[in-house]
Amino acid sequence: MADPVTHSPWADWRSATPARLALGRAGAGMPTDEILRFGWAHAMARDAIHAALDADALEAALRGEGWEVLRARSRATDRTAYLRRPDLGRQLDDDDAQALRARAGPPVDLSLVIGDGLSSLAATRHALPLLSALRPQLPAALRLAPIVIATQARVALADEVGEAFGARMAVILIGERPGLSSPDSLGLYITHAPRRGRHDAERNCISNVRPEGLSYEAAAFKLAWFVREALRRGLTGVALKDESASAVLGSEDST
Repeated sequence: MADPVTHSPWADWRSATPARLALGRAGAGMPTDEILRFGWAHAMARDAIHAALDADALEAALRGEGWEVLRARSRATDRTAYLRRPDLGRQLDDDDAQALRARAGPPVDLSLVIGDGLSSLAATRHALPLLSALRPQLPAALRLAPIVIATQARVALADEVGEAFGARMAVILIGERPGLSSPDSLGLYITHAPRRGRHDAERNCISNVRPEGLSYEAAAFKLAWFVREALRRGLTGVALKDESASAVLGSEDST
């Protein structure tokens, strides 16, 4: 029996990317197996958005690696409120904000936040391996605040956390909006002098951190570079361009 699917001449490209390309056709439509794969990918993306972060398990894993950990929530009381009111996800719950300020000691250099964002799956899978890769690349003298696991969190929540600790800069590791081929992409957002009211143009972003995207080691190298340069120059955002590749070339030239 003849194959009912007309295969794309670009089909070999599919081995190099999870992107939905070279799908072929069956008559005037897509092949049935591609329709089923699309439905499965869509369901995975929806599940990633709505699944709750297992903060207890993440905290236990972090403590097992020697990190000091605190917990916080945004003002979004549940997932429905979080999705409908992004502004609430950018603000700390009043009681948690007060608790973080009470735990703050002397000013620190860096505040790290892990947020569920739009994919708790990303935080669950990738936050700890990324931090394990980051730790040896940070300056030994860097003063760190306790890591804060934040639920119902948006990116800007890290600004208020960093402000509570008196941090010179804040970094949030947060689940990004799922795509149909990437339901577990982790984003890293870096802000110098964090405080409420900071704008997106005042932070830098490293995106698509996951084994199928930007590796933990590569992301940790970029993040450590941003931390060092932001502290040295006193800024982040549009004024701080990613020149970490030049740092790699410089280290190779010196060997």
